[in-house]
Amino acid sequence: MAPRIGPMGEELQMPDKDAKAMMGTEDTPGGKASPNPQNLRPSVFHSIKFFVLCHSLLQLAQLMISGYLKSSISTVEKRFGLSSQTSGLLAAFNEVGNTALIVFVSYFGSRVHRPRLIGCGAILVTLAGILMTVPHFISEPYRYDHTSPDMSQDFEASLCLPSNKALSSASSNSSCSSYTEARHLAVVGIMFTAQTLLGVGGVPIQPFGISYIDDFSHNSNSPLYLGILFAVTMMGPGMAYGLGSLMLRLYVDIDRMPEGGINLTSKDPRWVGAWWLGFLISAGAVALAAIPYFFFPKEMPKEKQELRFRRKGLEVSDLPVSKGEDSSSEQSPADSPEKKDNLAQIAPDLTVIQFIKVFPRVLLRTLRHPIFLLVVLSQVCMSSMVAGMATFLPKFLERQFSITASYANLLIGCLTIPLAIVGIVVGGILVKRLRLGPLHCGTLCLLGALCCLILSTPLFFMGCSSHQVAGISHQPGAQPGLELFPGCMESCSCPSDDFNPVCDSSTRVEYITPCHAGCTSRVVQEVPDKSQVLYTNCSCVAGGGPVPAGSCDSACSHLVLPFMILVSLGAALASVTHTPSFMLILRGVKKEDKTLAVGIQFMLMRVLAWMPSPVIHGSAIDTTCVYWAQSCGRRAVCRYYDHDLLRNRFIGLQFFFKTGSLACFALILAILRQQDKEERTKATKPNPGLQQQLLASEAKKEPEESRV
Repeated sequence: MAPRIGPMGEELQMPDKDAKAMMGTEDTPGGKASPNPQNLRPSVFHSIKFFVLCHSLLQLAQLMISGYLKSSISTVEKRFGLSSQTSGLLAAFNEVGNTALIVFVSYFGSRVHRPRLIGCGAILVTLAGILMTVPHFISEPYRYDHTSPDMSQDFEASLCLPSNKALSSASSNSSCSSYTEARHLAVVGIMFTAQTLLGVGGVPIQPFGISYIDDFSHNSNSPLYLGILFAVTMMGPGMAYGLGSLMLRLYVDIDRMPEGGINLTSKDPRWVGAWWLGFLISAGAVALAAIPYFFFPKEMPKEKQELRFRRKGLEVSDLPVSKGEDSSSEQSPADSPEKKDNLAQIAPDLTVIQFIKVFPRVLLRTLRHPIFLLVVLSQVCMSSMVAGMATFLPKFLERQFSITASYANLLIGCLTIPLAIVGIVVGGILVKRLRLGPLHCGTLCLLGALCCLILSTPLFFMGCSSHQVAGISHQPGAQPGLELFPGCMESCSCPSDDFNPVCDSSTRVEYITPCHAGCTSRVVQEVPDKSQVLYTNCSCVAGGGPVPAGSCDSACSHLVLPFMILVSLGAALASVTHTPSFMLILRGVKKEDKTLAVGIQFMLMRVLAWMPSPVIHGSAIDTTCVYWAQSCGRRAVCRYYDHDLLRNRFIGLQFFFKTGSLACFALILAILRQQDKEERTKATKPNPGLQQQLLASEAKKEPEESRV
């Protein structure tokens, strides 16, 4: 009589009975049908393929909510007066909570209900995304100039006024001081808290998901499933940049627009987009993706190919298989000491405190494995490159090629991310179709890293120097003074902390404000679909103007597409190494150590790459700034960079990390070749024990032949 399927809790204790249920009539010994076949029909939540689909969507949504901050990092800097170093720390702060708890992933391993824990983490990620929007609602409306509230924004702002009017205007600007330093710190503190919760919620998602897929999928299908998972996951950052491109076209205070509207366009350097709106959309996507995880079982049967193999083994041995065991996990008694020393085997008998005490020893033992250590170091270098580029590439494109934040995100979302997805898929297909072993996986990783490094070299030369800005010397740290500006504006009493740039298109000279250009009047010229602000009677401009508002266009804007094509091709080649490098770890450690190895891997990647890399890149960008300016009482924001120095430092850091990854893969390949050579030598070397057995058998045959 077929066993009765009880509640989910009982069903999870009998995975082999579930396996027999999945076999159906033809897989039942003797070919007899089950009395109640409708009760034995497997649920969709017992399919590892459906889990791969759900987990791909969840990781897509999770990376979309974490990648959205990177797509709007320059906008957040302008809105709240953050330096690139601070914004880089903010972008990396979600790794703090993640790293602090990643150790417990190794402790729990397969003891816990992994799908449900993943769902709980996703709910926490949703709450963190909602918390990220709170600074917008508790902050005052954004003011892009120093006018008082009773004046229409941008009216007579930054004009060359007589001394008495300038003083009265400066006194009226004191209303901006209501945005106090305490409010600034409170807003930044909320964002850091939200990033921490985002990291805590993401702790169980990827390690538990990868180990769950690899445990219950067929061995030959695992590389393909992981390749699909990584490929779909990579769509998350792409969708984040696409969402950022759409949201940043909207004004930041779209929910509380001032009367009469605004006179800014998205090309104006003072423009701030609706950075907060994307977090609400992303948080909703994560909440929807978290629902199915509360219905997946703690353990599910292996795929059908594996079940048939196990069934044949059971028919031969007629031995019951206990929970969690399969034919591949059986070991001889000689292996018992090794199993006893394994942390994954003794972890269920340890308390949390005992686990924390024993974890450093097990960590050191795991890191002694040369292949594991070098693969992790190579992924650390590659992740450092990716973290820096994902965080500051939009800002780099904005500054280097004078494009809008929306267009920069569109380029990244439409070029870089799709090609990276193609690279991941190609890597997974190559591993599965060609059945690449460790040696060939190492070769594939080395070739991908080498080609990526070669494509990075031309990026050093794709750019141009900064355009001329009146009164600013292009030396990092130099501050403009009145003596540096032309004498034509000395009588204007221009504010030193104002920023409203205008461009003299005839000479391609930019002025920080119309006041610094000596302009005394302003007109609005109506053109189709928009209005253009022009400043006239400018004493520093030949003919008195007019000069349009906004910064001068870059002379290298035509190079942005070739630059992005090279960056995208390099990302695709680097992504080819993703799946093979993971397979080097998953196939290099024992099955019971997979969760531990993946947990250590992600912990080291976060500590050594995702946490410090954005801060390092942000600090390097800050040191290329040549002019810091305040905005309405906020902290100073960098307005102008030395383009040559910015390009050399940003691309140089990328080049450095790619070189480190290439060196690690070269060492891995050398070790794998040495191991392969030793195995071949052992295979061809004669076995003395086998020779003695053959001689003994021949000696026994000789007396028998003599008798005959």
